[in-house]
Amino acid sequence: MVTPDAQRTMATYLGACVELGPEDIDTELVAAAQFVYLEGYLWDQPRAKQALREAIAAAHGAGRKVAMTLSDPYCVARHRDEFRGLVAGPIDVLFANQIEAEALLEVTDVWEAVELLQGQCEVVVITRGDQGSLVVTADAVHEVAPVRVAEVIDSTGAGDLFSAGFLFGLAQGWELVHCARLVRLQQQK
Repeated sequence: MVTPDAQRTMATYLGACVELGPEDIDTELVAAAQFVYLEGYLWDQPRAKQALREAIAAAHGAGRKVAMTLSDPYCVARHRDEFRGLVAGPIDVLFANQIEAEALLEVTDVWEAVELLQGQCEVVVITRGDQGSLVVTADAVHEVAPVRVAEVIDSTGAGDLFSAGFLFGLAQGWELVHCARLVRLQQQK
C-alpha cells in the first residue's frame, strides 16, 4: 500500500520460501558466488533459518562473503538477539534502514547505532530515505547524499534495489562511496 507521499506499508507474505530447508541449499553454487545475500524475513521459519546457516557455512568455507538485510523492524524485534549474534559474527556486509538499525540496537539515534555497529561487520550500510545513506566500516563513516528526483511515486523495492546496486559495485571492486552512488554514477554517463 503506497500513500500519497510515496511511502509504502507492506503486508508480508513469504510464499513458497517458507518451505526452504537446508536440503535446498546448493553448496557448490553458494561457494561459486562472490556474495551470498540473506533475507532477514526468512529467519521466521526454523527450517529456513537452518538453510541460511548452511549457506553461511558454505560461503565462508569457500572464502566468500555473506551479506544480510534486516528486512523489517518487527522482524528485528522478533530475532534481535540472534541478529545481533549474526552481525557480530558471520555477516560481512549488513544492510538496514535507519529504523531497523535503531531497532537492532534498541537506540533512538542513528549516530548511536553507527557507533555501536562500527567494526562489527566489514561494511554496514544504513539507508535513510531522503537523507541518503551511511556506509560504515571499522575505520570510517561515509555520509552519502541521496539522488534527487523530481517526483517519487512509489518507494516499494527501493531498499532491495539499493542493496543490489551496492553489491554489484562491491563485486566490481569499487570504492564504498561509489557503491552507494551507483545510480548517480550511471546517470552521469
